[in-house]
Amino acid sequence: MMSVLIYLIPISLFLGGLGLAAFFWAIKSKQFDDPDGNAARILLDDDENPN
Repeated sequence: MMSVLIYLIPISLFLGGLGLAAFFWAIKSKQFDDPDGNAARILLDDDENPN
């Protein structure tokens, strides 16, 4: 049972680091910057029928 942990712990650390790197990349490339869009989106009515 303990021999399985020798493989699982490094794999989980690698996957966690990969996710953290992807998160920091998304922040650095400004994926989350849209303050004006969020402010204006609340005013739109999606239920209206345009026809």
